[in-house]
Amino acid sequence: MSNIHPLRHDQAAEKRPVDISDRAIDNLRFIRETMERSTSFTAVPGYGGILMGTTAVGAAYIAAQQIYLRNWLIVWLTEAFLAAAIGFLAMWQKSKIAEQSLISTPARKFAFGFTPPLLCGVAITLGLWRYEHYNVMAPAWMLCYGAAVVTGGAFSIRAVPVMGWIFMLFGAAAFALPAAYGNYMMAASFGLLHIIFGAIIARRYGG
Repeated sequence: MSNIHPLRHDQAAEKRPVDISDRAIDNLRFIRETMERSTSFTAVPGYGGILMGTTAVGAAYIAAQQIYLRNWLIVWLTEAFLAAAIGFLAMWQKSKIAEQSLISTPARKFAFGFTPPLLCGVAITLGLWRYEHYNVMAPAWMLCYGAAVVTGGAFSIRAVPVMGWIFMLFGAAAFALPAAYGNYMMAASFGLLHIIFGAIIARRYGG
């Protein structure tokens, strides 16, 4: 007889009505996660892009004055670190204003798409530096950065992948032009393109 009581208790628990509030919370959590996965990463900085473009134009001018190619490389590597710092800080500030976390699902998708082509660019740069092929570094940078912007921008606003494709066109054109045009192409791509699309993003997407 003592075994009958747990059985009745289990049957009573099964017949107990489901708490509507618990189910509502689960549904809201599912909806929130689904919306988070489907939304785009909108914290791409417009004003930060303008500043990045401005520093790139300055770097192109300084690089053009260098006699030794290693000094030329140092100028552009310094600009790369400066632009990365500007971009990250501007993105962090815009994400705070827009209340969009940098570790949200759209942000992670953007980062996972953006990072691999950049790592390829780093590896290619090291290889070209080892064999002193400085004349093809600029086209390689434009192509790798453009690919990063396209793949990362697939999870962002439409202007971002469009800019990436134009970067890739500039990189392909730079391979066809004499190496002496490298600084001009760098100024046109990393400089003017960042300024133009930065202004578009700042105007249409809140900064």
